[in-house]
Amino acid sequence: MRNQVGRAEFVGSYPKEVPELGLPEVAFGGRSNVGKSSLLNVLMRRKALARTSRTPGRTQTINLFKIGDACVFADLPGYGYAKVPEHVRAAWKPMVENYLGTRVALRLFVLLIDIRRDITEDEGALLWSLTEARIERLVVATKVDKVKPRERQRRLASLRKQLHLPAGLPLSFSATAREGHGAVWDAIEAAVRRGRH
Repeated sequence: MRNQVGRAEFVGSYPKEVPELGLPEVAFGGRSNVGKSSLLNVLMRRKALARTSRTPGRTQTINLFKIGDACVFADLPGYGYAKVPEHVRAAWKPMVENYLGTRVALRLFVLLIDIRRDITEDEGALLWSLTEARIERLVVATKVDKVKPRERQRRLASLRKQLHLPAGLPLSFSATAREGHGAVWDAIEAAVRRGRH
């Protein structure tokens, strides 16, 4: 699968009806400004295929990226703090819930969490929803280069305990240091192979 990233392409942005492309899908979600676009660009080996911004809440639609004929990446709107009108922010939750509840091709949900931030009710509720829907999930701690090694291990252990994750999770990722993308790709490829149960 990752050998097809050279053929990665942006498909489109969809506020409502998201087209089915006939390929396995991997969704990426998390709080605003957690680094979703940066992670996607590293995975797809592109500098700006997914738009990045210092302004939280830039992604306001579901953006699809086709990875050759292997799979589709779905970049979902961030939740939490965002400098956008209230009515726009209010529309995000039903948009994402509808996507998660209707995508038969969805193989994996990648939840990104900034290693420097505490877990919120949003993360807990989202993981519970994924469990209820029997959607496989992967938790990735982003921006690990922003903390010292000892603090990183402490934060990872705390996230593991709070979210009841198995050993080895969450995965560590840094777009700046280009760390962890191989492990994320390994998890994506394994989930696509297994299929949704």
